[in-house]
Amino acid sequence: MPQISHGTAAAHDEAILCNATALRKASRRLSQLYDDALAPSGLRGTQFAILAEVAGRGSDPPTMAELAAALVVDRSALGHNLRPLERDGLVALRTDAQDRRRRHVVLTGRGAAKLRAAQPLWQAAQDHFHTTFGHAAAEELRTTLLGIANDERLGALTA
Repeated sequence: MPQISHGTAAAHDEAILCNATALRKASRRLSQLYDDALAPSGLRGTQFAILAEVAGRGSDPPTMAELAAALVVDRSALGHNLRPLERDGLVALRTDAQDRRRRHVVLTGRGAAKLRAAQPLWQAAQDHFHTTFGHAAAEELRTTLLGIANDERLGALTA
C-alpha cells in the first residue's frame, strides 16, 4: 500500500495511480458526453439508464431493490433519481400484490415514448465514443468495467 506523503509532487503521483480517481475522471468525461447528447430529450444519462433498465425487463417490472442492484446504486440514490421521472409521468411505482412493502418500477407509455425518442441521441454519443476511442478498445473497456461493477468482492472493505 502506498504511503501518503505530505509533499505535493508525491501526493500528485499517488493520485495518478489511484484506480478510483482515474475511474471517476473517466466517468465524469463520459457522463458529460452522454448528458450533452441527451440534452434535447430532457433526459440525463442516469435517467436514460433507468428507463432503459426498466424497459429491458419487459412485462416483469423490477422492484426498487432489484433496480438499485442492477444499476449498482443504493436505494436512496435510486429514489432521488426516480423522483423526477415519476413526477414527469415516465415511470410509476406500483405496490406488489403479494408483499405491500415491495414497490415495482413500471415504465409508463409516456416513459416508453421518451426512451424511444432519446434512443437516437444516446446512439450518437455511443457511436462518437466508439469512433474516438476505437470499437475494439470500447468493447474491451465495457467488458472490464462491467466485470468490476458485477464483482461483489469489491464492495466495502471490512476491518
